[in-house]
Amino acid sequence: MKIAIVHDWLITYAGAERVLEEMIECYPNSDLFALVDFLPQSKRKFIKNKKVKTSFIQKLPFAKTKYRIYLPLMPFAIEQFDLSDYDLVISSSHAVSKGVITGPNTLHICMCYSPIRYAWDLQHQYLKESNLLFGIKGILAKYILHKIRIWDLRTSNGVDEFIAISNFIKKRISKIYRRNSTVIYPPVDTTSFKELDLPKKDYYVTCSRMVPYKKIDLIVETFTKNFPEKELIVIGEGPEYKKIKKLAGSNIKLVGHSCFEDLNIYLSTAKAFIFAAEEDFGISPIEAQSSGAPVIAFGKGAALETIVNLDNNNNHPSGILFYEQTTSSLTEAIKSFESNIEKFNSKDCQKNAKRFSKELFRKNFRNFVESKITKRLES
Repeated sequence: MKIAIVHDWLITYAGAERVLEEMIECYPNSDLFALVDFLPQSKRKFIKNKKVKTSFIQKLPFAKTKYRIYLPLMPFAIEQFDLSDYDLVISSSHAVSKGVITGPNTLHICMCYSPIRYAWDLQHQYLKESNLLFGIKGILAKYILHKIRIWDLRTSNGVDEFIAISNFIKKRISKIYRRNSTVIYPPVDTTSFKELDLPKKDYYVTCSRMVPYKKIDLIVETFTKNFPEKELIVIGEGPEYKKIKKLAGSNIKLVGHSCFEDLNIYLSTAKAFIFAAEEDFGISPIEAQSSGAPVIAFGKGAALETIVNLDNNNNHPSGILFYEQTTSSLTEAIKSFESNIEKFNSKDCQKNAKRFSKELFRKNFRNFVESKITKRLES
């Protein structure tokens, strides 16, 4: 059987690339396609050093650093891949890769991280952050996103089977595409992230890229104003670093980028991990639980699926959820955690994290694909 895996773009190793890595583990002889491939040689191990077939965008000016400016060309570019010889096409899509053209004899399975968020529910936020709300450029940007939405909806019909990375995304796929999907949670490295033989310390920790939707400013403000006696360690870098540094009180420690070994130590010895973003899945809270740390998280998005919330009916919680992205809501959650801290056990956190292991992903993904292949052959 000839298999192709189509990824949006290969620039770095992030959440979608972790899934791609495990797909390739399942189907090591597959061919790999992407709009652009600018992975350095030192970071190509996760794709098994495969030669990637790229689109014409690869050769356009500034594509290496500003590939996103070619968004208007991406639907056209992804349609140019000739996949007519393949029996199975797996698209790994958070943007346009699900729009590849396949024939009637080809099974197309899409691992959907999300419908194109900046074309759908996050359009206005995207335009605002890009200063494209007004003027000629704004009108042009809105028109382009309008055309992308039409294309995105049309090409959803070319997918035979959708896989959603969470029930949260399953609902978005149903809302936008009116298609059913099967939930298979992405893989998390629950083997490397582990509880170390070190004593717990009296600090909280958060780890994230410092961008607006991650709400690191909310966490820092809460600890600075409402818990000046409690230490918060903030791991990560990003555009909002200067803003967050200004908000930080003397009890806030900004450590910037952290290597894996140090991150595992911080998570393993922390009192709890704080997470204030609404995520489609969210890997960091699971890595924290795998390291034995309870999680205090915003109770929207996939956190509802990845954290066992403390309530009267659960004897094995792995965290506490708060339901408004406000300092007062987070403050109450921290107070609740402090008063119920004896109910949290690192083993319960680790047990919950195991539901998202690499091994379980490979098993579920392979079983799903093979079942659809069998169904296709029998029909």
